[in-house]
Amino acid sequence: MDETTAQHAVVVGAGMVAHRFAESLLSRAGEQWRVTVIGEEDRDPYDRVALTSFFTAAHADELTLDAAVLADPRVRFVRGDAAARIDRKARRVTTVSGLSVAYDRLVLATGSLAAKLALDGFETPGCFVYRTLDDVEALRAFVQRRRAELGRPLTGTVVGGGLLGLEAAGALQELDVTSTVIQSADRLMSAQLDDAAGGVLRRLIEARGIGVRTETITTRIDPDRSGHVAGLEFRDGSYAHTDVVVFTVGVRPRDDLARAAGLNVHPRGGVRIDQACTTSDPRILAIGEVACFDDQCVGLVAPGYAMAEVAATGLLGGQASFPGYDLSTKLKLNGVDVASFGDAFATTPGALDVVYIDPVGGVYKKLVLSDDATTLLGGILVGDARAYGSLRPLVGSALGADPAAYLLPADGVAAPNGDLPDEALVCSCNSVSAGRIRSAVHDEGCADVASIKSCTKAGAACGSCVPMIKKLVGTELARSGATVSTAMCEHFALSRAQLFDAVRVSGLRTFSAVIERFGTGRGCDICKPALASILSTLVGGHVLEGENATLQDTNDHVMANMQKDGSYSVVPRIAGGEITPEGLVAIGQVARDFGLYTKITGGQRIDMFGARLEQLPDIWRRLVDAGFESGHAYGKSLRTVKSCVGSTWCRYGVQDSVGMAVQLELRYRGLRSPHKIKLGVSGCARECAEARGKDVGVIATEAGWNMYVGGNGGFTPRHAVLLAEGLSDDELLTAIDRFLMYYIFTADRLQRTAPWFEDLERGIEGLREVIFEDSLGICADLDAAMATHVDAYEDEWKATLDDPEKLRRFASFVNAPATPDPSLAYTAERGQPRPATVAERSAGGVLIAGTTLEVRR
Repeated sequence: MDETTAQHAVVVGAGMVAHRFAESLLSRAGEQWRVTVIGEEDRDPYDRVALTSFFTAAHADELTLDAAVLADPRVRFVRGDAAARIDRKARRVTTVSGLSVAYDRLVLATGSLAAKLALDGFETPGCFVYRTLDDVEALRAFVQRRRAELGRPLTGTVVGGGLLGLEAAGALQELDVTSTVIQSADRLMSAQLDDAAGGVLRRLIEARGIGVRTETITTRIDPDRSGHVAGLEFRDGSYAHTDVVVFTVGVRPRDDLARAAGLNVHPRGGVRIDQACTTSDPRILAIGEVACFDDQCVGLVAPGYAMAEVAATGLLGGQASFPGYDLSTKLKLNGVDVASFGDAFATTPGALDVVYIDPVGGVYKKLVLSDDATTLLGGILVGDARAYGSLRPLVGSALGADPAAYLLPADGVAAPNGDLPDEALVCSCNSVSAGRIRSAVHDEGCADVASIKSCTKAGAACGSCVPMIKKLVGTELARSGATVSTAMCEHFALSRAQLFDAVRVSGLRTFSAVIERFGTGRGCDICKPALASILSTLVGGHVLEGENATLQDTNDHVMANMQKDGSYSVVPRIAGGEITPEGLVAIGQVARDFGLYTKITGGQRIDMFGARLEQLPDIWRRLVDAGFESGHAYGKSLRTVKSCVGSTWCRYGVQDSVGMAVQLELRYRGLRSPHKIKLGVSGCARECAEARGKDVGVIATEAGWNMYVGGNGGFTPRHAVLLAEGLSDDELLTAIDRFLMYYIFTADRLQRTAPWFEDLERGIEGLREVIFEDSLGICADLDAAMATHVDAYEDEWKATLDDPEKLRRFASFVNAPATPDPSLAYTAERGQPRPATVAERSAGGVLIAGTTLEVRR
């Protein structure tokens, strides 16, 4: 590139918005522009929105944004060197290290800093803010060190009950710190939620084990004798003991460079910009959280991305205007579904509220409409935010349906009946409209979500808009006369459901026979596991038997879950959570003898981590001898049936929930399916087994069993929908048999019951007709398929132990099967082994799995 002719843009800041600006400019600039990015942090740009996922990620690098942007030859990336001064007259930026960089245009993307309270003891060791990767790394290191020093579990406090505060509380939970959120307002997320929604959210948060105190003002941090945090004092005179404090009380724009350079800055902070993102100096632009537009600074990434696109377009000579702030938000805390969008507080004159609330189920939904009840202005969704992706793009447009259709859970999902207008914003993170997606389909040949992401960036950030993108693409392809492919992969033109029917009708029993008749090539890691699941249902046989053994994925191949350090977990089945003292002792002895980390799972089982491949047969031999069998934690199959203690012990129980849970788990154990499935049985309406969060939920009543279907956890938690009431034991078993088999027969590859259920024609009513009225004439087939499964069940691990040929796959080394893998190293944490960090490995403070638990330093 000829640097003498290319114009030079200097970007101060290397966060998400700066990264987006550089990407947008360079993707369209050709040789017209070169870019220098000056970053204060000594790391590549990363996804700060996903900061909480740092605590579950294998490495911080998992949060890194697309490295190809700053690796572009037109880019110079100055890492770990903050900008110190702007010389507007000479058009130069000088860094702390003394580097001087000339610019043709300067872009300020310095973001914001975590606000600090004027509070006694704010700098006490154990106090943290929650803003950067450095912040969360320091928090994790402190918690680990302090726990070891005190020799007990820690308690933590988050001061600030907004979006970020709740995520920080979730992060503390990931660190096994008991946490409480302190909020000065009268409700959580007071900037996004009304009183009723805040109340529902509070109950959901408290149900996760996080404490909540509202209308509470912190006045002082109290240190202990060592100088560390010991407690908090509050304005009302109360006191709370705590070991760690995280402050999430807002942000303030980092506008010090702009102030020193004499740019126009708002009195409350932020560099003033116009609709073109230009500051009071026409050579300087400001984007993201440092920018003040219409007297506002907003700490959300979506408006920052919109500003980045506007700024890049302006530098390229185009015309673009920042439309203002989209304040839509969605809580990123696993198990708590919250969204707020548009005019959520109904401040528009004449606005109407349509509200649905289910306090027992923990659901609150509100739509704000125009005074004629036709135009959507905004809304709040708590406990069930499935409709967020459908509703947010419609803000400012006609709703196109009865508002109740979006709120009531009758059909399990809310979706618009009409088309989105072209101007509707589908992806707020990347400012992509429905019209832009339609254009990508018709004009640029995009035919799936992946190509839309690549072409438009829609769905490439938080991902909440992906279902809407998929629907738009399918609709536009159908309108153009194109065939919408449902092919499972390049080797099969059939969908999973079509392939299931083809195998069932043809009677073929092996992968090679199926692909020869219905496919092409040799198969791949998409179609092989899918067909293995199909053959397991239709043919049966051991998962490691014959040709079909080669089809399994990593976990099924060795009948154990591989962990991030290369070791495996062992999970014996504990049906219904019911276990004898002898069984507990046996599991404890196995874990002790093999040096395994043990944890009680959310599904009422005991998980043992850290087993080497060659140890698995020895571990399972002892477990099988003690009466245990495979828990199928590794398979796309039934995982657990969770239960409360029911009428046997509980004074509120009206049915034997444990007995029913054991019966269901033993009936459906080993049932291979398109995705994992979980069941729950509660002995009364108090719902202690959380049955409505399961693929099949059963709740006892005086009149019999109520059956719910289509609930899932994971990234998008969903409540199950009532299918039938007052069922007897036999009626319940028949209904569950047919529901599960209908799902297995017709679901797509890796499709969980919730999205499968949403795609069914006529929703819940259609499903009732299939199961109870035999509307498709397949109930006899479903019943027979389940009976075949129940009769043919065998414990996979017991059968493996009896077969020397199958055992051969569990040797790590042919010549030394008993030698531990030297790449697996462990150190002690909370009295149990855990994978050693890179730093611990390099320091030598590690021990090989299975040896005595002591840390060598």
